[in-house]
Amino acid sequence: MSFFIDAFEPAFMQRALIGGLIAVIATSLVGTWIVLRGLSFLGDALAHGVIPGIALAILWGFDPALGAFVAALIMSGLVTFVSNRTTVRDDTAIGLLFVGMLSLGVVIVSRSKSFSTDLTSLLFGDALGISSSDIYKQLIFTIVVVISTLLLYRPFLALTFNEFKAQTLGMHPRLAQAALLALLSLSIVSSFQTIGTLLVFGLLVAPPATASLIVKQVSGIMLVSILFGTLSVFLGLLVSFHYGTAGGATMAGFSVLQFFVVLTGRSVLRRIRKTRHEELSEV
Repeated sequence: MSFFIDAFEPAFMQRALIGGLIAVIATSLVGTWIVLRGLSFLGDALAHGVIPGIALAILWGFDPALGAFVAALIMSGLVTFVSNRTTVRDDTAIGLLFVGMLSLGVVIVSRSKSFSTDLTSLLFGDALGISSSDIYKQLIFTIVVVISTLLLYRPFLALTFNEFKAQTLGMHPRLAQAALLALLSLSIVSSFQTIGTLLVFGLLVAPPATASLIVKQVSGIMLVSILFGTLSVFLGLLVSFHYGTAGGATMAGFSVLQFFVVLTGRSVLRRIRKTRHEELSEV
C-alpha cells in the first residue's frame, strides 16, 4: 500500500494527478467525437500545430494557453478554407498545414535562445511541474468543453452519423463542425501543460478508441474513456515517481497500451466463444 501512498504524498504529485484528471475529462469528451468521425489525423495535426502559437506567446509575454488556442483556431480555419476552395482532399490540406505549422514553430524556437529550458516542457509537457494557477486555467477550459458538449450533443451526434439528415433537420452541420474544431482546440490547450503538445494526441485518441471496443453508445464511450484515461494518468504518474520516467510520456504510453490489451482480450474472447460454439454444434 505504501507503494501507492508514497507516490502521491508530495504536493507536486497531487497537482500532477489533478491536472492529469482534468485533462482526461476534456480529451475524452472531445476525443470521442474525433474517433467516431475519423478525424484522428486532424487531432494529431492540431496538437502539433499549436507550437508556433505557444512559442510566439512566450516570446511576446502572453499566456501560452492563449497562443495555443489562437494557433489551433487558425489552423482549423485554414483546413476548412483549403478544403472548401480547392479540389484538394481534407487529409492533404491537413498534412500540408501540419508540416507548415510545425515548421514555423521549430523556426521560431530555433531563433530564440530563451527556449533552451522551455522546449522540452513545450513538446513533452511538465506534469510534475504544473502549478495551482495552471490547474485553475485547465479547469476553466474543461468546464467550457463539458458545457459545450452537453449543449451541442444532438448536433454533434447527427453530424457524426448522418450529416445529410443533420442538414435536413436544420442543425447546420458546418457550424457544428466549426464548433467541434473549436472544442478540439480547447481540449488541446487544456492538456498541453500536463502532457505536452506531442503527447496530447495519446489521451485525445487512445482512451476513446479503447472505449469504443467495449461499448457502442456515444455517452457510454465518453464515460468509459474517462475511466481508461484516469487509469492511464494514475499508473503513468505512479511509474514516473518510482522509476524516474517522463510523466507525460508514461501516461500517454499507458493509454495506448490499454488499447492493445483490450483489443487482444476481445480477440481471445471471440476465439473462445467461436470454439465453444463449434463444439456445441458438433454435439
